[in-house]
Amino acid sequence: MITIENLHKSYGKLSVLKDVSVHFEAGRVISVIGPNGSGKTTMSKCILGMVLPDGGDIKMNGQSILKQYAYRSQIGYMPQIGRYPENMKIRQVISMIRDIRKDAQQIDEELIGLYGLPEMYDKRMGSLSGGTKQKVSAALAFLFNPQVLILDEPTAGLDPVSAEILKAKILKEKKKGKLILITSHIMSEIEEVADEVMCLMDGQLKFHQTISALKAHTQEERLSRAIAKMMNQED
Repeated sequence: MITIENLHKSYGKLSVLKDVSVHFEAGRVISVIGPNGSGKTTMSKCILGMVLPDGGDIKMNGQSILKQYAYRSQIGYMPQIGRYPENMKIRQVISMIRDIRKDAQQIDEELIGLYGLPEMYDKRMGSLSGGTKQKVSAALAFLFNPQVLILDEPTAGLDPVSAEILKAKILKEKKKGKLILITSHIMSEIEEVADEVMCLMDGQLKFHQTISALKAHTQEERLSRAIAKMMNQED
């Protein structure tokens, strides 16, 4: 589905990604973890085409995505903090995004309904709580039935019920054969939805394993302990 080959990215003298190679299969939920500044966001932005790497390649279904743009219609993105025009109403934001993507073949409004957004359509984005903005971001990420979803700390700011709705949606879409990449610091959340964990440290791939393999390798039953043990191991 997505293959990253020898990816490099630097900002001036700061090397953010160092020879990262990894493969993600369709129909999987992969949790991308690592300390702040480890390169998680930069890797995601490279996949999204928002950042151009200095070296290496990224392929989707065998085709390089570098300097391409059509592939982006297959990706849904939920940023950690969604930024929207404050004077626009929820209705207008959703309408604007749909208008930009009027060529979309399928529309998925399930989260719009589950989150009760139509009842709030006339509220302005600047007046919304952080949690409600997250609901809008989640609904937009899934709206065009993308084959790949990149979700950055998706449940941050969501109340427990809303978080459960989103996790159920993630698992539902995985069953349809979609690839879902999630960055999260919440270990219990990772264990509930993820199949694999990819860890970046100092811009390098530390490990990429299934959750069951992580637990077996470290002989730990708790995922948080297994991940901590792996992160502390010397290469």
